[in-house]
Amino acid sequence: MTHPLLTIRNLSVELGGKQILKGVSASIAHGQITALIGPNGSGKTTLLRTILGENPYRGEIRFHCGHDHSRPTPEHIGYVPQKLNVDAKMPFTVRDLLAMALQRRPLFLGVSRQAARQIEAIIDKVGASPELLSRPVEKISGGELQRVLLGLAIYPQPELLLLDEPAAGIDFKDAERFNDLIARLNRESGVTILLVSHELSVVSKQAHHVLCLKDGCIQCEGPPREILTGEMLAQTFGADAGLYAHHHSH
Repeated sequence: MTHPLLTIRNLSVELGGKQILKGVSASIAHGQITALIGPNGSGKTTLLRTILGENPYRGEIRFHCGHDHSRPTPEHIGYVPQKLNVDAKMPFTVRDLLAMALQRRPLFLGVSRQAARQIEAIIDKVGASPELLSRPVEKISGGELQRVLLGLAIYPQPELLLLDEPAAGIDFKDAERFNDLIARLNRESGVTILLVSHELSVVSKQAHHVLCLKDGCIQCEGPPREILTGEMLAQTFGADAGLYAHHHSH
């Protein structure tokens, strides 16, 4: 059995006086794709952001990847949010966006040679066109933007990649290519992925393990063939189970 990269024990998160996560326990297997599914408001994004260290919590989040055995934390965690809000008043290009994330010096001093090389490597790795770099961020498609964000998340090579519905809101063909890219990255680099998705057909095809979150608790977990059944989906999604089962069948 694959050993865990991350274990979560009795995790509880309260935000704004409201209990969001309630005693969540789970193991994220090293080198595998774990899918996190559940109704809207069940706490999926909160769980990802808590793993990133953005939320206070009770319980334990433990990484099993210490290279010097004194700080057992990943050397790099990549994160792709569901949506990036881009200010239309800031007319920066895709190259500018990447440069701001990769270099310390202010952008008005130009893109450093090192950052330029890194940018080329990022664009190549996610299969985007080099021409994309000169286009304003606000003018590119949702699929193109998610590819750019994924490129940033996987540079340098992360040990853990957190994806919060990264293909939501982009057209079907773009989403299909994007999901295939995620599966290829996992296959070729062995990066451990925790993926939030409402697309159960994607979960069925790509995930090795599924966690079902409902009302801030883990409702069920297991391999997709055991979890993506009518009975299990009804437990997790309740009255909306038919809608999700329909997505799965297509």
